[in-house]
This record gives sequence, structure tokens and C-alpha cells, in this order.
Amino acid sequence: MSLKQDIDMVKEELNSEEKFFEKAVMTEKFVKKYKNVMIASVVAVVVLVAANITYEINKQNTMDAANLTLLELQKNPSNETALARLETLSPELHDVWLYSQAIADADVKTLEKLKSSKAMLVSDLSTYEVATAAKDEKALNDYAMKQDAIYKDLAVIQSAVILINSGKTEQAREKLALVPLDSSLSQLAKALMHYGVK
Repeated sequence: MSLKQDIDMVKEELNSEEKFFEKAVMTEKFVKKYKNVMIASVVAVVVLVAANITYEINKQNTMDAANLTLLELQKNPSNETALARLETLSPELHDVWLYSQAIADADVKTLEKLKSSKAMLVSDLSTYEVATAAKDEKALNDYAMKQDAIYKDLAVIQSAVILINSGKTEQAREKLALVPLDSSLSQLAKALMHYGVK
């Protein structure tokens, strides 16, 4: 009986070794068949990771350079070289700088140019400022009708004040009624309706 057990054990070992070698041969065939694909995949992953790291480093360096240029402009606002460099490094930050200077200097020409800025906030605020400076009721209305206008309610109130000053009190009342009750300017609109529009 022990001989039979020994033979069965040897058979089992041979079967397991045979299966191991069979799997090794299959793996070797698989590796040979797809060797180029596997190498290309590894190379592609390495290239993508390297490109992403390079992009992030470049982006950070550009941002740092733009911030340093902005600091130069704060020290000397008339530095045209720094202004041109800022425009190349960060057009949006350049427009924000121009907007801040135009507001400080009441420069309507610059604000007019900034209405087409790619920086949405600068574009929106410039549109509002130009309409306000011109006391243009139609431009204020157009601005207030924009869905995402920042100073929407303020533009409505300013438009109503222009109407009040020109004696169009009924139209002004209709304008003031457009200011929502949950607006921070609703109390001002109510006061204008009560005291300003008779």
C-alpha cells in the first residue's frame, strides 16, 4: 500500500510540474506575441506622466512669472514693458489689471475696450461701468436683461433713476417693480417707489 501511495504521489508531482511548465510555456508565448504592445504601453504611460509633470511645472512657472510681473506693475503702473509681459503671460490677469486702473482713473475708453475681454468678470463689470458712466438707460436695460449679470438689480435701479430724472415716473415705477424682494437692493427700490416716484 505504501508503494501505491508513493506512485500516486509521484504522479501528482509530475502532473503539477507538467501544469507548471505548461503555464510557463503559455506565458512565454504570450509575452513573445505581445512584447511590442507591452513595451509600447509602458513607454506611452511614461511619456504621458512626463508630459503631465512638464506641463504642470510650466504652468506653475508661468503663474509665478505673471504674479511677479503684477507686483512690478503695482510698484510702477506706467511700466509698459511689464504690462506687455503680463499680457503674454496671463491675458486674463492683464485685463483685470487694466480694469482696476481704468476704474481708478475713470478711463471710459479702456473700459469700452474691456467689454470684449475673455475674462468674463472683467467683461461684465466693464459693460456695467460703461453704461453707468454714459447714463445710458438702454445700455443699463440691456445689461440688466443678461441672465448672469453681476450688478443686474443695481442696473435696474440706475435705469429707473434716469427715468425719474427725465420725468417718466410711470416707466420708472415699472422698472423698480422688477427688483426682486429677496434682492439686497429691494429696500432701495421700495424707497425710490415711495419717495422718488410720485
